[in-house]
Amino acid sequence: MKILLTNDDGIEAEGLKYLVDWAKTIGEVTVFAPKLQQSAKSHSIEIHNTYEVKKVDLFEGVEAYSVDSTPADCVRVALLGMKMNADLVVSGINCGPNLGGDIHYSGTVGACFEAALNGVRAIAFSAAFNHFENAVKNIGRVYREIETRRMFDFAEIVNVNFPDAGDEILVTKMGPTIYSDKFEFLENGHIKPCLLCLYNGTRDLSLDTDATMTGHISITPLRCDLTDPVAFSHLTRKIG
Repeated sequence: MKILLTNDDGIEAEGLKYLVDWAKTIGEVTVFAPKLQQSAKSHSIEIHNTYEVKKVDLFEGVEAYSVDSTPADCVRVALLGMKMNADLVVSGINCGPNLGGDIHYSGTVGACFEAALNGVRAIAFSAAFNHFENAVKNIGRVYREIETRRMFDFAEIVNVNFPDAGDEILVTKMGPTIYSDKFEFLENGHIKPCLLCLYNGTRDLSLDTDATMTGHISITPLRCDLTDPVAFSHLTRKIG
């Protein structure tokens, strides 16, 4: 199996090193990752300016490229530019969760959406803010769960979040947004966003937010089609 690895924390990020070590046990690995930190860049791509793609020697026995652009562009360069024939794209291991409505901002998950748009199944792995220990410990178990339950028969993308501690695996749906910003207004027309946590401590374990926050590993199936099926059905149904 040919595996393309990427992330949004940058090619020298600690989480990517752990991901490479694990992925080498299940397939042939190639890395295309951002040169610099690209968190919260979502599914953005560069369409106006040139950017650097440079081969680097960072991972033993693994071909790797530093891409001076977004996570989605890393996938585009690999699949569309280099014509890599990947069987699986894996993004992460992100430093911090990608849960609920905040998934829309995630560069980690944005790379997976780009993979899915190009017909390649994809997994996003995210860990707790303070360490990767629980993610590294359980990543193999989670991948086997994804394979055993044939999740890619039903989903284009699988979004996995590891809690700080805890190893029970739950299949979940997207919960509400748990992070927002308050803004500090500075001199000369500048503003500074300051992270604000909105999580209210509920315990609905069908939601990725509550499951992960209460010590469970959440696996959430995602898809690229943003069509609202209820609205579509209502707006196109025959009247009378």
